[in-house]
Amino acid sequence: MFSLFESEETKRLKSHIINLGALAKIDGHIDSAEMDHIISIGERKGMRAQEVRTLLSDSSKIKLTMPNNDMDRFDQIYDLVEMMLADGIVDDHEMEFCIDMAMKMGFRKAVVGVLIKKITTGVKDGLGREEIKEEAINFLELQ
Repeated sequence: MFSLFESEETKRLKSHIINLGALAKIDGHIDSAEMDHIISIGERKGMRAQEVRTLLSDSSKIKLTMPNNDMDRFDQIYDLVEMMLADGIVDDHEMEFCIDMAMKMGFRKAVVGVLIKKITTGVKDGLGREEIKEEAINFLELQ
């Protein structure tokens, strides 16, 4: 009932959490490292851990909403790639999901693979989110 009065930002956040859960479930389940990662993202955005768990347990009622600006698009792709790396195993289906989501968010197919690789490499190399974002934005501006 109250979902009719949710802000667009809240709808996008819930949609993002659902997308992270869908990525985590590609291998059939959400393991504890993946769940912890999704919860930390939700908490960083103002959600409580139980809200995240409840949302993931009944995600069929949430209408997916894509981000509407480049910074939010980057942040969501970043979170998806970080989620893909959370369990230490990068599955081809997870990579396909990230690529598909990036394209649905409006990134051109020609740059999606490089963008995801830049994020993956940066995370693995221990670079900070802002440093990776700056490098990725510089790359995107050249395209």
